[in-house]
Amino acid sequence: MSAVTEHEVSLVPPTDHSPVIRSLDPSDFPTPTSRDEEFRFTPMNRLKDLQTGAVVATGAMGIAINKVAGVEFAEKSPKSTARRGFTDKAAAGAWSLIDDVSTLTVKANQSIAETVVVSLVGSNAVSYGQLDINVESFANAVIIVDHIGSATYAGNIDINVADGAHVTVVSMQDWDTGTVHLGHHRITLGRDAYVKHVSVTLGGDVVRILPSVEYTAPGGVAELVGLYFAGTKQHTEHRLFVDHSVPHCRSNVVYKGALDGVDAHTVWVGDVLIRANAIGTDTYEINRNLVLSPGGRADSVPNLEIETGEIVGAGHASTTGRFDDEQLFYLQSRGISEDEARRLVLRGFFEDLLLQIGVPEINDRVRDSIEERLAAAV
Repeated sequence: MSAVTEHEVSLVPPTDHSPVIRSLDPSDFPTPTSRDEEFRFTPMNRLKDLQTGAVVATGAMGIAINKVAGVEFAEKSPKSTARRGFTDKAAAGAWSLIDDVSTLTVKANQSIAETVVVSLVGSNAVSYGQLDINVESFANAVIIVDHIGSATYAGNIDINVADGAHVTVVSMQDWDTGTVHLGHHRITLGRDAYVKHVSVTLGGDVVRILPSVEYTAPGGVAELVGLYFAGTKQHTEHRLFVDHSVPHCRSNVVYKGALDGVDAHTVWVGDVLIRANAIGTDTYEINRNLVLSPGGRADSVPNLEIETGEIVGAGHASTTGRFDDEQLFYLQSRGISEDEARRLVLRGFFEDLLLQIGVPEINDRVRDSIEERLAAAV
């Protein structure tokens, strides 16, 4: 592991996609505006000032977890400054405004058969949180972090995967209408560690999730999978940063989204950096978007920066398309109603991604949620 410092503020212009500022103190960051690259797609006037990192909490998130052998959970652990700084002002603000940390630990050498479910329940208040997920050496688990209820919430999740460990972490954003959620998810991988990070965003007014991956030793594998569905006036934003800084690691990013309704807006930005010493890297990222009705907008920006030619492979792809009228006509000509045809097309669009997620509890819930929302939009 690299040395931990609270403040890593650079005044030198960036030469790559690396963050310029890392800090636990929100005052080290300028207050973001829509002129900043990181926020140019974000509706700043709808963030309820969470981006300032200084809004006072008016309540707390409820938290619950199922008891599973081999897994320890502490709802309130002492906060320590021995932690790497955040790269986002809202995330640093959330850290500065909490008194304790929730910690989930999967014990070493444990293979957990039962899915671990952490429920974070909003109570229509301004709140902040920090969840640490520590997967010890050679452990294996599936963990769901379920965000539900109504909230104005800035919350961070740190996922630390030790040597030889294997974990799937699903972050489900299934908020009620009106919720604003800003989240920073930081993944750190040890030697030969594997993580599948899944982000599913279905509900809320504005949801902005920032997953990042850091490798600390060779052999790490990160799969980042995302699924999002935005309805009328919803804004969902996913900004990823995968930092290949050590040799012989792999990453694969697959995100899919759909939009249905006026002023529905989705944003996906995927930044992958392969540093000069990261020989043997193998990486690929893809984003696909389906626009189901007029008035929606999907922004998709893949970025790949390579500083060495000694890699296994690297690539990216992005596509955005509207609902295919010919496909709809074909289905209707076979006696299928327009509404059912739309459901079939969307189901087919997401089905291969649901198979990649591979968590039955999530897959069934996503299918049911999309069916309900499509039915409500008719």
